Amino acid sequence: MAIIGKIRSKSGLLVGVIGLALATFILSDYQQMLGINEGQYGIGTVYGEKVDPNEYNVASTKFQEQGRNQAMQNNKEFTDADMETANDNSWNYLVDSTILSKEYAALGISVSEREFNAYLMATDGFNIIQDLNQFFVDSLTGVVSPQSMVEGRKKLQSTLTKLKTSKEPQAVQQWNGTKQYYTDTRKREKYFGLLDQAAYVTNLEAEDKYYAAKETKSISFVFRPYSDIADANVKVSESELQAYYEEHKADKKYAIRSSSREVKVFDVVVAPSKADTNKMNSMLNELKAGFITSTNDSLYVLRNSDVKVYFNNKRSTAVPEGNPKSNQYQTYPISYDTIFKLAAIGQVVGPYAMKENMVISKVIGFTPSRLKARHILLSTGGSKDAKVLDAKRKTADSLLKVINKDNFVALSDKFSDDTQSKKAGGVIDNFLEGDMVAEFGSYCATAPLNKFGVVKTEFGFHIVEVMERDASKLPVLASISKQFKASEETISNKESEINNILYKLDRKIGKTSDLLKKVSLFDTIVRQANYVARSITLEDKAPKAYGFVTSMASDKILELAYSEGVEVGSLTTYPIKDKDKYIIGMVSSIKEEGEPTFENVKTEMERELIIEKKAKRLMNQMSKGNSLKSVAKKCNVMVQTAEITFANPQIANVGYEPEIIGMLFSSVMKDGKRTLPLKGKSGVYMVQIMKTTKAPASTVFKVERDEMTKTLKGSFQGQAIGALRKTAEVVDNRKLNELRLRL
Repeated sequence: MAIIGKIRSKSGLLVGVIGLALATFILSDYQQMLGINEGQYGIGTVYGEKVDPNEYNVASTKFQEQGRNQAMQNNKEFTDADMETANDNSWNYLVDSTILSKEYAALGISVSEREFNAYLMATDGFNIIQDLNQFFVDSLTGVVSPQSMVEGRKKLQSTLTKLKTSKEPQAVQQWNGTKQYYTDTRKREKYFGLLDQAAYVTNLEAEDKYYAAKETKSISFVFRPYSDIADANVKVSESELQAYYEEHKADKKYAIRSSSREVKVFDVVVAPSKADTNKMNSMLNELKAGFITSTNDSLYVLRNSDVKVYFNNKRSTAVPEGNPKSNQYQTYPISYDTIFKLAAIGQVVGPYAMKENMVISKVIGFTPSRLKARHILLSTGGSKDAKVLDAKRKTADSLLKVINKDNFVALSDKFSDDTQSKKAGGVIDNFLEGDMVAEFGSYCATAPLNKFGVVKTEFGFHIVEVMERDASKLPVLASISKQFKASEETISNKESEINNILYKLDRKIGKTSDLLKKVSLFDTIVRQANYVARSITLEDKAPKAYGFVTSMASDKILELAYSEGVEVGSLTTYPIKDKDKYIIGMVSSIKEEGEPTFENVKTEMERELIIEKKAKRLMNQMSKGNSLKSVAKKCNVMVQTAEITFANPQIANVGYEPEIIGMLFSSVMKDGKRTLPLKGKSGVYMVQIMKTTKAPASTVFKVERDEMTKTLKGSFQGQAIGALRKTAEVVDNRKLNELRLRL
C-alpha cells in the first residue's frame, strides 16, 4: 500500500504539473482570443470593484525595493518571507488608498502644488518627512542643523527636478509614483487630523469613569467552579442538542461573521534515524582525529568537507549566530562562544550542529571583534606605472607630515578619493579585519591606536588612523562541514508510514457520511499514530495558509480547501512535501456567513449545554442554606472575600465576571444583602455585600476625560480603517487567482 501511495504521489505531481501548464496555456490563449476577463474577483475587490493588477504590480515593485534596501542596510538577506511581507504591504497600501480616496472626495480633501512642495521641503510649518530625513541630516554630525536644512532643500529639489524633467520611462514612472505616494500620505494626515478633532469625551462619560473606578464594594462570597462536576458526569442527548440548536441558532454569539474553511493537518518529520546518527558520529570521530594530526589544513578541508571552501586569511573569521555579520562569515552556535574564545591555536572544536550540517573546526587564528578607523584614500586607479605610484606615495608622505586630529576631516574632504567614507569624515565604523583588503585590514588589527600611518593596497595609498579596537576576539577557523540528513532507507520507511496512514484515513473516513465523525476519525487515527493534528483557518475573503516552510506546501493546502466539489472529509490525494517533512490534510469545516449549521456549532453548543446543566446542579445545591457560612459548610468550601469596582469586572482569585459585577453594582443590591446562587462564567456564586465605599465627591473629571480622549485618539486610526475595510467588503484574491481556484 505504501508503494501505491508513492506512485500516486509522484504521478499525481507529474500529471498535475503537466495538466496545469497545458490548462494555463490553452486558457490564456482562449481568453485572449475571445476577450474574456479575469472573472468576478481578479486579484481582489474593493467595494465590489476589481483592483487593477498593474497598479498592484507597481506598488509591489516599490515595496520590494524598499525591503531590499532595508535588508542591505542591515546586512541581511532579502528572503522569500520578506518578499511576501512586501507584497502584503503593497496590497494593504493599495486597498487603503482606494478606500480613503472615496473619503477624500466626499470631504473635499486635496493637496495643492504649493502645499505639496512645502510638505516635501519642510517649509511653512511642516516637519521633515521621515522618509526624506537623509537629505537634511548633516553628514558629519548626523543631526539636522539650520545649515543642513538649507543644503538639504537644495539637494532634494535638484533630485526632484531631475526626475520631473527626465524623458526616461523609468524616471517618469518614479516621479509619478513619488508624487502620488506623498500626495496620498498628506491627504491621509489631513483625514485623520479631522478624525482626531472629532474625538470628544463628554463630562458625563468622564464622571461615569471616575465613579466606576473610585467606588468600591467589599464582598464575601461562596464559589463553586464548574470543574467540581466532571464533564463525563453530565449527559447530553442528541435530541437535547438539536433542541438547543433550534432555540439558539439565531443568537448573535453563534452567528458566523465571515465565510471560512478549516483544514486539519499533521506533520511527519523525516529526521535521521538512530542508525543514521551512529553512522554520522563514527564518520565525524574519524574526521576529527585526522584533522587534529593534519599538517595541511586546506587540503584536508577541501578533500573532506561538503562545503569546498578554504581561506588562508581573515575571510575564515567565524562569528556567533545572531551576529550582524553572520551572513558574511561562517557561524557557530552562541553556546560555543566561550569555547572558541578560550581555545588555543591548532585546537579542534566539535562536532557541533549548524542548521542541517555537523561541523568540525580547527582554530587557525584570532582577530578583533570590532574595528573603527578613518582614512584618506589616494587612489592609483589600478595603475602599475612607477611614476604614478611614486607621485601618490610622495603625496601620502607629505600629508602624513602635516595631518593631525584637528585637520583630518578637512584634508579628507579635499584629498580623499573614497567618496563613501568621505561623507563621514573618512570614518569607517564597526568592521572586521576580513571585511577589508588584506593590507588595510591587517594594519587596523595590529597598528597602535590614534597614530597615523600609510598603507598601500590595490586601491592606492591610505593614510590611516585606527580609532578603536575591541579587546575581545573572534576565531579564525578552518571548518569541515558534513550534511546530516536522513538516509534513503529512513526516508523510504517514513514515506511508507505516512502513505499507510493516508490509506487508513481514506478508507475509514470514506465509510461515513457524518461530518463530525469524519473529523473525529481524523483526530483519532492521527493520535493513534503518535502525531498531533493542528487546525488552519482560512478566511474566504483573504485565504492564507500559515505554518509551512515552502510556498508549494501552503499552495497545496489552499488547493485542497478551495478545489471544486470539496467537502468536509476531503483529503490530500498524496502526502505534501514541505522541506524535511510530509503533510497530510483534511477539510474539517466549511462555514458560510450568517446562521450556522448544526455541525458548525455542535461542539460549542454541547459545551454551553453542559455548563448550563452544571450550573443548575450547583445552584440547586447552594440554594439550601440561610447564610454564606452554612452554604460553604454544606459545599465543603471556604467563604472568600474580595474588593471590587465596576470599572474592573474581576473577582480576585476567581476571574473575569462582568455580569456578576454588574448585578452587584445595581440599585437593588444594598449593603448586607445576600444574593441567590448566580451563574457566572467560571462557576456559581452566592455573594453578600459587606460594605460600600463611595467615591469622594467631585465635580472636576479632567484626569478621566484626558485619559479617555487619549485612548480614543490612540485607537481612532486603526478602528476607522477597520470599519472602512469592513464597509468596503475587501476581498484579497491574489493567491486563489494565482492558483486559478477563484477567478
